[in-house]
Amino acid sequence: MEFRDYYKVLGVPRTAGAEEIRRAFRKLARQYHPDVAKDKRTAEEKFKQINEANEVLGDADKRRQYDELGVNWKPGAGFQPPPHRRTGRRAGPSAAQEFEFQFGGTGFSDFFEQFFGRGSRSGGFSPFVDGAGFEGGAPSPEDAVSRRGQDIEGDILVTLHEALHGSVRSVSLKRAHPHAGESETQTFKVRIPPGVGEGQRIRLPGKGNAGIHGGASGDLYLRVRLAAHPEFRVRGVDLYHELELAPWEAVLGVTLQVPTLDGTATVKIPPGTAHGQQLRIRGRGLLDGRDQRRGDLYAVIQIEVPAQVSEKERRLWEQLARESGFRPREG
Repeated sequence: MEFRDYYKVLGVPRTAGAEEIRRAFRKLARQYHPDVAKDKRTAEEKFKQINEANEVLGDADKRRQYDELGVNWKPGAGFQPPPHRRTGRRAGPSAAQEFEFQFGGTGFSDFFEQFFGRGSRSGGFSPFVDGAGFEGGAPSPEDAVSRRGQDIEGDILVTLHEALHGSVRSVSLKRAHPHAGESETQTFKVRIPPGVGEGQRIRLPGKGNAGIHGGASGDLYLRVRLAAHPEFRVRGVDLYHELELAPWEAVLGVTLQVPTLDGTATVKIPPGTAHGQQLRIRGRGLLDGRDQRRGDLYAVIQIEVPAQVSEKERRLWEQLARESGFRPREG
């Protein structure tokens, strides 16, 4: 298995803090987002890698697990996870019937799926299924009772545009027998419905493991993971955009264009707007799949100050300080 160096993907040192990681993600995501990049195909793959790296390094628990894994990796060598991380293979007489599953087209690498995907949290799937894929282990040859095939689960990375408008994706599932050297790959069309949300499972009936003695096949479940976006944070069906203002824009007021999933929207910033204030743009959020209602977009005001100023600018700031009656620390 190939080890994914997420720090290298984001271009940050292993000592990077949470804010440095967030800034690195936003910078790269803005550069490679498929909506703005010229080379769509290359940008899409890069964007997936950036999202995957942010998914792990941006989460304190996942990052700690990842750093533990990284101790066992050496550049230029194959990656062998430590013994306590090799989950999924169950002991017993049916061990020779294990199958390994690999997904394609979900937006996540095999490395992520094994250690941070749905299977790694299920305690038994990641990514091996015992008993030739039958619930309760493989039946003996004498057992002619029909058995339902086991369900298979994985994660699928869904962009905010897909969550809003829906899409159809091609996802492949490779079943490999690690002992017999046999494998089979199937490709499915997966419909992502408008209004799908974080954690929701998309069910493909009958696409799991085959049943035995006439038993029904299991199902394939893909759990939705919303891709991080460089411009928006998601809270339910509402979106939050950090709108950066210069001090004079906050004091005097200004009319600006802010990005939305549908293009841009005009926002009037009233004079005297404070840092952290939220301005609501109705109906520009995500879609609620239950009642088909759009959430709202909130522009969160971030007042920025220049890191450096010229001598002329400094004199103007000093003049303002002398003439202004504003005293923030008084009454």
